[in-house]
Formats: sequence, structure tokens, C-alpha cells
Amino acid sequence: MSLPPIFDRLRLPAVGAPLFIVSNPDLVIAQCKAGIVGSFPALNARPQSLVDEWLHRITEELAAWDRDHPDTPAAPFAVNQIVHRSNDRLEQDMATCAKWKVPIVITSLGAIPEINDGVHSWGGITLHDIIHDRFARKAVDKGAGGLIAVAAGAGGHAGTLSPFALVQEIREWFDGPLLLSGSISTGRSILAAQAMGADLAYIGSPFVATREAHAADAYKQGIVEARASDIVYSNLFTGIHGNYLRASIAAAGMDPDNLPQGDVKTMNFESATGAKAWRDIWGSGQGIGAVKEVLPAGEFVAKLAAEYEEAKRELLAKF
Repeated sequence: MSLPPIFDRLRLPAVGAPLFIVSNPDLVIAQCKAGIVGSFPALNARPQSLVDEWLHRITEELAAWDRDHPDTPAAPFAVNQIVHRSNDRLEQDMATCAKWKVPIVITSLGAIPEINDGVHSWGGITLHDIIHDRFARKAVDKGAGGLIAVAAGAGGHAGTLSPFALVQEIREWFDGPLLLSGSISTGRSILAAQAMGADLAYIGSPFVATREAHAADAYKQGIVEARASDIVYSNLFTGIHGNYLRASIAAAGMDPDNLPQGDVKTMNFESATGAKAWRDIWGSGQGIGAVKEVLPAGEFVAKLAAEYEEAKRELLAKF
């Protein structure tokens, strides 16, 4: 199945994943201008009224870009909604998304038919992130327009399944838009995701180390300096298993190799030293070994695009 027309403007088959605290209008706009979907979690905009301001700015700046660059129009943008009972802003945030007719809504931690129906009513598409086939089936049954397969090695909340296994199982029954997340940080890995059966790559952690990202300099440098072995998988910090930078856990006064088990009550985790999840305990995927420096987001996307084209040429030369 071909991708919906909403993705026709992509110059690279990729989506910039919504990064809690880190994603902001500067990053989203830079990603979209560079030709990939840019996104942000609605909860990053605080207070809630700021969501309207962010969407106004993003919409206007991308429209201006399109007028000035008709040959290279901006890619669409997305807003991530946490569909969980702990999110008491969901109804307000969705109303604001409806006002601006957000083209793509990414849903996490729950699938609700009314949200999918609402987005579809204004011409948008919903993408729901899942960690295994059972959740994928439930999401589609509840009206999700597409799926994001969050495989082993993805940053933040992530599953444990190999991307080969997860994509293969989903593609046995689902021919709609499928994105793959998990250690994708090069153009070569974008092509690999497509070869497996995904339509688009879903890239998060490398964008932490971009100029526009709203992340501490130490966080950005931590992404640059770390490798796959520096990632710790734990459910301590939010009650849901996720991947985090080892150095940030150690800096919070904890032993990364001996972390206690968490539960859903730890969603607002704060260590004895005052360190908080996401703010001080930094999410990261295993693919960051390929990130060598902090770059402007547009320059990083251009690098990915060049690697992607080179990978295609190399592959064709082998056959």
C-alpha cells in the first residue's frame, strides 16, 4: 500500500520523533524545512495555552517557507498526545489540534477511537506507537491510521523485540503506513528499515544533539560521547521500561547496574538527589554511536539524505 498523500512532501522517508522536553517549535520547523516530519509532544508546551501559540507559529512559518520555496515545500508536522489517564490536558490539547487541523497526530500509551475519529474528521492521520503485534492489532481495531513499531534499542520508552521480528509480524496482516523506531541514526539504517518492510524511519535520539533542540549542553554532549553500551534499560523512572543514558543515572547518585524495579506509581520519579526523570535522567537509544557532533537539524537531515542515497547506490551495485 502506498503512503497517504500527506507524506508526498517528504524528501527523505523519515519522521523526527517527539522528544519529551527536548522538541520545540525551532526543532520542528527545522526538521520540516529539511524535508522530514517534525514533531513535538503537546505536553512540552507549558502552560497548556502555549500549544496554541506553538501551532500558530509552526503553521505560519511553514506556510511562508512554502511560498518562498515552491520547489522544496516543507514536510508536514505532527503533535504527540499521551493517551493515558494521567494526562489531564488531553481534551484541551486535542481541541487545540482540531483548531489548527494538525496533519499528523501521534498517540502513545493508549488508543481511543474518538481521538482517531476526530483527527480523521479534519483530514489528518493518526499514528500509534506500539511495542508488539498484540498492541498493534488493538490500535488498528480502534481506528489508528498507521503504526509506529518501537523495537529494541529505541530511546525512551521502548520494547524488546527485534525490528526484524516486529515488522515481519505486523506486515503479515497490516498494509497501512508503518514506521520503525529503534537505533536508526544513519541513512543506511533508514534504507534498512524500508528493506524490512517499514515505510518510514522514526528517528529520535540523534536530534537531541542538534542546535535547535531544547536540551542541556551536557545532554547533547552525552549523546555525542556515548555508544550503545552506555544505554541502560529500566522501568524505574516512569514505571514503563525505557532506555536511558548511563552517565545521567550515575550523575543522579544511582548505580546504573543495580537499579531497583519500578512500577506505574513511579511516573513522577525523583531520586534522593532531586534528579527527575527526563529532566535529569536522559532518554536515549542505542544508535547514538553514529552521532559524532552537535549539528543544526537541517544539516543533520542533509547528512542522513546523502548517506541514504549512497547506501542505495552501494546496494544496487551488489546485484
